[in-house]
Amino acid sequence: MPIDKLLLTAEEAAESLGVGRSTVYDLMRLGHLSSVKIGRARRIPVAALHRFTRQLAGEDQA
Repeated sequence: MPIDKLLLTAEEAAESLGVGRSTVYDLMRLGHLSSVKIGRARRIPVAALHRFTRQLAGEDQA
């Protein structure tokens, strides 16, 4: 049984959102997309992608 990823790289998040990697880094820098740092690596929680897309759709009032 495969384990679903909880944290994604910027490249994986970009692919999921259908945008470029630099756009994901811009979204993180501007505070629109949450991320965590593990060592030197920056990762985006899958839940943060869901929250971001709900905000884009106007479903979240955050």
